[in-house]
Amino acid sequence: MFIPFRPFENNLDYQQSLKVLQAVVHGGDDGELFLERSKSEKLILDDGKIKEAGYNSVEGFGLRVVNGIKTGYSHSNELSLQALKNASDSLAVVTQDGTGKLDNAPKPTNIKLYSDISPLEANGFVEKVTLLKEIDAYARALSNSVVQVSVSLVTSFQEMEILTPEGKQVRDSRPMSKLNVSVTVESGTHRETGSAGQGGRFIAHSLIQPEVWQVLVKEAHRIANVNLDAQVAPAGIMDVVLSPGWPGILLHEAIGHGLEGDFNRKKTSAFAGLMGKRIASKGVTVLDDGTLPDQRGSILVDDEGTPSEATTLIEDGILVGYMQDRQNARLMGTKSTGNGRRQSYAHAPMPRMTNTYMLSGNDSPEDIVSGVRDGIHAVGFGGGQVDITSGKFVFSCVEAYRVKNGQRKDPIKNATLIGDGPTVLKKIKAIGNDMALDPGIGTCGKDGQWVPVCVGQPSILIGGLTIGGNS
Repeated sequence: MFIPFRPFENNLDYQQSLKVLQAVVHGGDDGELFLERSKSEKLILDDGKIKEAGYNSVEGFGLRVVNGIKTGYSHSNELSLQALKNASDSLAVVTQDGTGKLDNAPKPTNIKLYSDISPLEANGFVEKVTLLKEIDAYARALSNSVVQVSVSLVTSFQEMEILTPEGKQVRDSRPMSKLNVSVTVESGTHRETGSAGQGGRFIAHSLIQPEVWQVLVKEAHRIANVNLDAQVAPAGIMDVVLSPGWPGILLHEAIGHGLEGDFNRKKTSAFAGLMGKRIASKGVTVLDDGTLPDQRGSILVDDEGTPSEATTLIEDGILVGYMQDRQNARLMGTKSTGNGRRQSYAHAPMPRMTNTYMLSGNDSPEDIVSGVRDGIHAVGFGGGQVDITSGKFVFSCVEAYRVKNGQRKDPIKNATLIGDGPTVLKKIKAIGNDMALDPGIGTCGKDGQWVPVCVGQPSILIGGLTIGGNS
């Protein structure tokens, strides 16, 4: 039976906890008591056998005080008044000068983006295992070339409560589910793997329907076969068409991180000091919007209690906004945009993306491809590396095609895209009318913390991007 997380009813006395928090933040600018209970389950079936079956449950608190650029943070997995007092002892040094002026608490919100039902309660263990085996059998029946199948189902439910120095309480319950399928095919001694997944802030019931998972299996199988017949990518500078949806991960990494408030306050971003300046081609409008229903990056409130919102970052090519948490917003003389996020109670919040995407333009995807004389069409991405200070990136394609004289030709593999975010923004030559969000599979890392995110974009044409491959 599901019992809601109520730390001030079952673990801590509200008044005593508030007294400790108020003593900690006295003389500082900000702070909060962040309390969390998180449960997660992971099932992985590999090569017809259950490879991993894990269940994890954690709870604890994080106590934070902020004074100017200084931050003090203590945490514990013990929800008790004594643990809270012990955590507060190490934070006094942050406010010892006593010059801070306590910021106003976040305003409340009535937004409701997702259910309070835990995905872990929706389906039984045996039912989930049976499902994974059914998916495995379905994938192997697609063709004799299938030699390996891997299926994972990951569900989690995070409950959190924030207590502010003013005594306000902010609650949120965050479900999450993700199903992923990988299929490996073989021709002779040559093997290739394709993957497809789907997820979001909802219970797993919608993912385990045959009309959903069969599509994922077929897509993974298709990608594997595409790469089985692919030629090694050429190397050189050429035009690149990016498909809608998941290829927005390039936008997220090469551009999005550079528009987070902390990097710009410290002037370590390639976009620092460019507010109000043109940083992208006309027609390029980019938003970070945590208010999209059921999306993987959506949040009712951020992890400081600030309501989520839609923040325009780039408007028609002009830099108009950064993503802010409370501390960096205060230091930069602006307001929080609801982007203060943390991995768990054991981590302090920082400016992070939620659902970051580029709006549609007016070009048809077909016209974009037909206008390319010599280039590639990148449909799907794998891993990549980005340097925030310079914006330089390297991304690998998991599905791509050669384009010549406006015609999409044979598939290519081992293609990498090499460039930098500020330059790419100004080389966007066409923007499709087909904006799409990714299927709910993204996780973002920053300073050792990982949070779920969503990315998206329409088809776009980038002129003159360096392709790494086989010259």
